[in-house]
Amino acid sequence: MTINHHPPEDLLADFAAGRLDEADRLVIGVHAAQCPNCQRFIAAIEQLAGAALEQAAPVAMADDAFATIMAAIDEPKTASTPAPTSSQPVPLLDDDLPEMLRRCRFAKSRRVAPGVKMQPIVLPGADKSRAFLLWSAPGTRMLEHSHTGTELTLVLKGSFSHQGGEYRPGDFDFGDGEVDHQPLVGSDMPCLCLVAMSGDLQMHGWLGRLISPFVRL
Repeated sequence: MTINHHPPEDLLADFAAGRLDEADRLVIGVHAAQCPNCQRFIAAIEQLAGAALEQAAPVAMADDAFATIMAAIDEPKTASTPAPTSSQPVPLLDDDLPEMLRRCRFAKSRRVAPGVKMQPIVLPGADKSRAFLLWSAPGTRMLEHSHTGTELTLVLKGSFSHQGGEYRPGDFDFGDGEVDHQPLVGSDMPCLCLVAMSGDLQMHGWLGRLISPFVRL
């Protein structure tokens, strides 16, 4: 696999430091698992953070620190998200998803536009962003749009292209309010992407404004 498009370094640094929302962390984590270049960058950031901790001056702990920790351990645990079962929705094209995604829980898929389906990923810890799989039929041209928040896209299968270039499996694409694009799916096969999004799509053109109330990702 040849990966030509990578996450911005500030996103990789936030991933290494544990500062990303759960949905964003999932997309960066799946990309990094198959990208040696990003793995090396993340490891370097983690080493720098470790060195900084070693050089930091010790801070005295509170007198009741141990008792506080033990009390937190003894607190009743809330019910965790159940593991996927045969009665729960299976992911789109679930026969060949990355291991990290096969461990996720999925909601039901739904059609969002002609030739386009999405399937939410259930992430109880997600706060600002949401994650989902996005399936598009060969040759699908999306409406021109930007974003009120951020959009992190990782290609799992197939391809798409826009003004920023061509994106194939393993490639990462970043969109926000400053990015205006109109993706076109490759004509040879469907495209499946993992997406983390905050905010909403901001459609352009009269047709985009007309159908915008009916398109929700």
